Amino acid sequence: MKNLLDYTQDELAEFIQPKFRTKQIYEWVYKKNAKTFDEMSNLPKDIKERLKSEFYLEPLEMIKNEISLDGSIKYLFRLRDGKTIESVLLPMKEELIDQNGKTQRHARYTICVSSQIGCKMGCSFCLTAKGGFIRNLTPGEIVGQILWIKRENNIPYERRVNIVYMGMGEPLDNLNNVAKAINILKDNDGLSIGARRQTISTSGLASQIKKLGEMDLGVLLAISLHAVTDELREKLMPVNKAYNIASVMDAVREFPIDMRKRVMFEYLIMDKVNDTLSDAKALVKLLHGIKAKVNLILFNPHEGSPYQRPSIENVEKFRDYLQSRGVTCTIRQSKGLDISAACGQLKERSKGESSATA
Repeated sequence: MKNLLDYTQDELAEFIQPKFRTKQIYEWVYKKNAKTFDEMSNLPKDIKERLKSEFYLEPLEMIKNEISLDGSIKYLFRLRDGKTIESVLLPMKEELIDQNGKTQRHARYTICVSSQIGCKMGCSFCLTAKGGFIRNLTPGEIVGQILWIKRENNIPYERRVNIVYMGMGEPLDNLNNVAKAINILKDNDGLSIGARRQTISTSGLASQIKKLGEMDLGVLLAISLHAVTDELREKLMPVNKAYNIASVMDAVREFPIDMRKRVMFEYLIMDKVNDTLSDAKALVKLLHGIKAKVNLILFNPHEGSPYQRPSIENVEKFRDYLQSRGVTCTIRQSKGLDISAACGQLKERSKGESSATA
């Protein structure tokens, strides 16, 4: 059986004729939230029977979720092979309704998705890395996270969401499948989520950044930097041994970016590790000549981690210095601190609970 969400319209047309039927199928799945082929009432019986015999529609099953006081929802999904991944729904702006009951602004959401089961990168601060790498997700397993979350939270089709590939795994280590998922999501007959609403976050695979640029998908790029010297970055992120900071910066400078957008640099701040004013000064020098935005992220502690959350005072000093030197910089609003917010936490907690009840 094949996952229907793995297929573009053109690929699906190789199985289903005439071709206009594939558009109808796409609309049922992505616009009308059909969960079964029997719901597709305008398809002939023979096509529905063939679909049921060759394809399935639900690549994942939600087995646990945690809801934060700030509205963030962390999901643990089980895939058809029994492996689990995590995704997060992040409410970014609330719906605004005026005194006459008229909607002034619709609610806005970001969905953070996984691209792999586990991860090869081995970052010392990341809980996902401790579980090792199992396999890449297929395009349909990536798309399925977004489709399920949007559908089950009653987010209307016409309400666009932002997608960030910042969950479990390194997206550029699964570039072909991620790229295909992006194109499926962009399809106007599907979820119609434009490339400018999709951001790929990478630990810095310079050669893959170049390949992504050559694909010209139109997506935004985020670099997980986290350190300003190769010595520290190698301790935090072993990938730096293969792709040092200079090679990453060279790849970023060549990456095609919409003139109205910026390359985001994610900087995870840890207490007494990379939170000094001298680190901020070095970061400004690194970003010289790059149209960049720095997103400062306060480390979210988890059991067994040697790192601690920094003081907000140091983070604000760091931000203020960057801004004083003309670098766009924000402190990411922490969400889900009261739940298993960081990647891998819900999965690890669920393992612990399973062991305790076994």
